[in-house]
Amino acid sequence: MNPTQTQAWQNLTTHAQRLQQLSIQKLLGDKDRNSHLRRDLAGCHFDFSKQKIDLEALQSLVALSHDCRLAQRTAAMFAGERINTSEDRAVLHAALRHPEFAEPGIASVVRDTLDEMAALTNALRDASYRGFSGKAITDIVHIGIGGSHLGPELAVEALREFAHPVLRLHFVANIDGQALRHALADLNPETTLFVVVSKSWSTLETRVNASSARSWFLERTTNLEALATHFIGITTNLAAAAEFGLTRTLPLWDWVGGRYSLWSAVGFPIMASIGARAFHEFLDGAHQVDEHFRTHWEGQLSNNIPALQGLLQTWNYNFFGINSLAVLSYDERLRLLPDYLQQLEMESNGKRVNLDGETVDYHTMPILWGGVGTNGQHAYHQLLHQGTRAYTADFILVGTDPTGLPEHHAALQANALGQSQAMAIGIATPGEPHREVPGNHPSTTIIIDALGPRQLGALLASYEHKVFTQGALWHINSFDQWGVELGKNLAVPIQSVLTNTGTRSAENFDDSTASLIERLQP
Repeated sequence: MNPTQTQAWQNLTTHAQRLQQLSIQKLLGDKDRNSHLRRDLAGCHFDFSKQKIDLEALQSLVALSHDCRLAQRTAAMFAGERINTSEDRAVLHAALRHPEFAEPGIASVVRDTLDEMAALTNALRDASYRGFSGKAITDIVHIGIGGSHLGPELAVEALREFAHPVLRLHFVANIDGQALRHALADLNPETTLFVVVSKSWSTLETRVNASSARSWFLERTTNLEALATHFIGITTNLAAAAEFGLTRTLPLWDWVGGRYSLWSAVGFPIMASIGARAFHEFLDGAHQVDEHFRTHWEGQLSNNIPALQGLLQTWNYNFFGINSLAVLSYDERLRLLPDYLQQLEMESNGKRVNLDGETVDYHTMPILWGGVGTNGQHAYHQLLHQGTRAYTADFILVGTDPTGLPEHHAALQANALGQSQAMAIGIATPGEPHREVPGNHPSTTIIIDALGPRQLGALLASYEHKVFTQGALWHINSFDQWGVELGKNLAVPIQSVLTNTGTRSAENFDDSTASLIERLQP
């Protein structure tokens, strides 16, 4: 199915031409329209009223979702059908939040894994888990990359007010040795637990970092048996983990993609930091969004918030030619949200062929980027307000102030709302063109009532289902990532040359690469 061949797509093209010259400021004068575009879900308020759309065009977006069988594809995902067609896999991350979404066998292993995670978490938090020397664990070093890293680090950072007062979490992803050296600088091997996360145990960065961490540990303890106490693996490749020296592992499954895995054993650092009860609240918040997304298909589709998120951004990308999405987090605890969403959205929907293997003749996911707080206002907001590029933005705010510094919080919120208003409305300055701000840039504002486990789970799940919605509209597979493989595979023979473990000949490389290899060789 090519969505551009549907009647709804043709109608939307006409609507976009009609609305092109209409200002967002004028659209905001329609109170009935605004009420349809302001929704609440699981402690999060979604305000889409600054999007450049009216109710007539919105109905054509709804019609497009029907033509693209969005409701049916959603039902297929929750039913466990193998919608990841290129890998012939089901997509069951929702079952991690609520095992009843899965068949009994899968539900059982999910519950057993959560119980095992909780038992280990409780032992670490009450100091009954002891290292080889009898001392309690004070530091956890999480080693992973991509989906095995971005979600856990974001959640631990965002929920730091719920963190255990003694346990400290450290995250290592980059293969640059400085990252590992910095993480280990002040740690005591007797009180450090390493958590190595690699689905296949073949990811280069994780394998190298884990091996170096093991060497660091053994050099200081000279106790090979202590690895069993101080290293835990989270993987599907039990044989490789055992060869590494691990005897304790937590499972992963092929029906959970890496960027959707923070709800699984990959999220163990989150549970260790905030506790098992709070982690279940995190899952419950996501499950509340799952149920909303799964069931809200009757009547106005604008009642289905994640679907509306996806529809409106597709409207921006495909009908207004916007190729940039800025995620602007006005809360320091959410500073890593843009990094997390970069992988979730661009790895999922950065595709050039459809489900039938045919090259698409329309654009899919644009570039997602972003930053935190008012910092960006003194950096890239100049381009946003007076540059020549089209973009859309998501503003993320938190309603309650955890700092006890109300003046700071009020200024932070005021700046967020002021920036969104400037982007939408701008200002005319007759006779002073250098001061003019054109405005008319669409944006969404999401206000979280308080940044707790339940609300964070809901926020992240809403973005997951937004991604799914867009994948369905574009008729692409949002759950594979073949494009990340080529560069990694090409690096393997180059590394063997640079480390003198293979031939020094560069004859198998293109001329430019061979020249650079020669310059970098020790």
